[in-house]
Amino acid sequence: MRKADIVSSIAEKTGIPKVDILVALEAFFKEVKVSLVEGEPVYVRGFGSFILKKRAAKIGRNIKKNIAVEIPEHFIPAFKPAKEFVQAVKDSDHELVEHAADDAMEA
Repeated sequence: MRKADIVSSIAEKTGIPKVDILVALEAFFKEVKVSLVEGEPVYVRGFGSFILKKRAAKIGRNIKKNIAVEIPEHFIPAFKPAKEFVQAVKDSDHELVEHAADDAMEA
């Protein structure tokens, strides 16, 4: 499901114009990004948490030049689903669906 599909689905279920939903969705994404950049996690009860995970410093390799490269300690954004969300997915009766883009490339 893509962002446009989500916007269409919400508009269909609520009767709110797609433009208004898109603006609200974009504002939500922006607030999540801003909060994480500032180091503040975002908790959405019943859905999950947008958090920062710390990656330790390590030594990587540039295989083209065959040299060691120091990768400093850094943070990455992550999503941790709520227990209810995880349980709902576990309890659902569906098969794994391949991405539509993969199917289009094969055709």
